[in-house]
Amino acid sequence: MNHTSRRPIAASLAAACLIAALAGCSNDDEPAPRAKPAAPQAAPGRYASSNPGSVNTYWIQAPDGLVLVDTLRTPDDARKAVAEIRKTGRPVAAILLTHSHPDHVGGAGAFHEAFPQAPVYASTATDKTMREDERGLYALARSANPAFPARLTYADRTFEGGQPLQVGGLRLETATFTHGESDVADVYYRPDTGDLFSGDLATGKVTPALIEGTSCGWLQVLDQLGTRFPAARTMYPGHGAAGPARALIDEQRQYLKAFRALVRPAVAPGSPDGRTVGAGERKSIAAALERAYPGRPPVADLPTIVQENIKAVGRELSAEDPARTPAACADQPQQGGLLAPVNAYVTAVNGRDLDALAGAFAEDAELVDVGRRFQGRAAIRDWARAEVIGGSLTVLKVAESRPGHQRLLVRFAPGGQGGFEAYYAFTVNGSAITRAELTYAR
Repeated sequence: MNHTSRRPIAASLAAACLIAALAGCSNDDEPAPRAKPAAPQAAPGRYASSNPGSVNTYWIQAPDGLVLVDTLRTPDDARKAVAEIRKTGRPVAAILLTHSHPDHVGGAGAFHEAFPQAPVYASTATDKTMREDERGLYALARSANPAFPARLTYADRTFEGGQPLQVGGLRLETATFTHGESDVADVYYRPDTGDLFSGDLATGKVTPALIEGTSCGWLQVLDQLGTRFPAARTMYPGHGAAGPARALIDEQRQYLKAFRALVRPAVAPGSPDGRTVGAGERKSIAAALERAYPGRPPVADLPTIVQENIKAVGRELSAEDPARTPAACADQPQQGGLLAPVNAYVTAVNGRDLDALAGAFAEDAELVDVGRRFQGRAAIRDWARAEVIGGSLTVLKVAESRPGHQRLLVRFAPGGQGGFEAYYAFTVNGSAITRAELTYAR
């Protein structure tokens, strides 16, 4: 620095400060006062109703009070949540609905009674779906659960999907998706914190409801959700625990693809019951799901939800034209598909099946994991037990494919959370992998 120039610069700075005193600048070498860092935002509060069919309601700390998201299944559940919300000592400024399913709107009347000053918001599409109830979901809910209300409370404020909301002094971005987990789904995004309230689009470690037979639409919506909110950090789902947004989206995608892959052979030409999933096939599929995703509670108080899911997805797959299946719904990437042993490895990882994973390799196979070498099936099995089983593997694309060799760009999430991208190269001889090399994507 040229020290001889400091005094004229300081004099000019002092003159500037006289002209703009409110700017907070100072003369000579005196540093400007440092702004105080913003106070950290409080995490949303949460109440989860009891199982079976546990549902979440959230409350967001806003400048003018609390903003609630979803209203639980029954008035009784809602009143329990109200008691927790009142412990905050803050008023409720607004109530937001994510979608029309009974378990998220049945308690709206009790919330409205407790907080009559708080408007209830939903998109125009969700409000229409609730009022028309073309699927008869509310009558079904009343027959299954006498505590479900005889009359619903509807939104008194509607908005168009994609329109930002100002509620409780807080700005929220919105998006509306159709033909996915539900006919219409609204999500709410808080850009200053990266919090995304996703309803049932991506739920954490639960058994979802697929009884509407729209698993392919749901997979497409998941792609749209990730594209629409790429900066989302934490997702607050309608069921299960909050978690990293991308990890929950990836996990939901893997579950849906695994489910479809298990059901598809049961409706293939030549299957024992033709295009219908028979009772024996349903039992076998349900057992495979329990092995792959053990102990996952259902999102609905429906004892036969897994069986109903299998039947619904079976009907959906029977009606699909494989030639027109969207890329998001394909069981495997469409760039030539996966070689059978490679497919067996990917399926075994996501199914957490150590025996099947080891069985995808030849007895004398070699695996290189970022420079570490494991020789033989037994060593590979030990490696997989310690470092692979329990994670999830998403094939992003087939980067290279030729007879006996494939190189994949994948995303591996240890423990099913977070994750990183990597290249997996496989050499195949007949029905077994003879060599695999795993390297980080650069």
